[in-house]
Amino acid sequence: MHFEEWMELVVHVFEASGVAILAVGSLVALVGAARAVSRGERRTAYQQARQHVGRAILLGLEVLIIADIVQTITIDPTLESVITLGVLVLVRTFLSFSLEIELEGVVPWRRGSAKPDRSD
Repeated sequence: MHFEEWMELVVHVFEASGVAILAVGSLVALVGAARAVSRGERRTAYQQARQHVGRAILLGLEVLIIADIVQTITIDPTLESVITLGVLVLVRTFLSFSLEIELEGVVPWRRGSAKPDRSD
């Protein structure tokens, strides 16, 4: 097996892992929400499902970005693939950033100041 074939395998593993994280993480979140609904905790179920699905999406996107980076660096290092990678990373970074704000309710650099002071 040549280097490029190994790298293609690595890329496929990262891509499959990213998709699995998205699918399994979302499924686990929805099953947890269904359990909470069955206990009568509808509001909690919604909030928890939203948080857990969002976190699964964030992690899945990060793993998919790894696959794109490995592919661009090792398999197809052309200007066109680098530009495509740049656009993909920008879009996925924007999605991750938006999801982070949506989940936490605050921009990441303000996260520490938004938490209550527990030094009292």
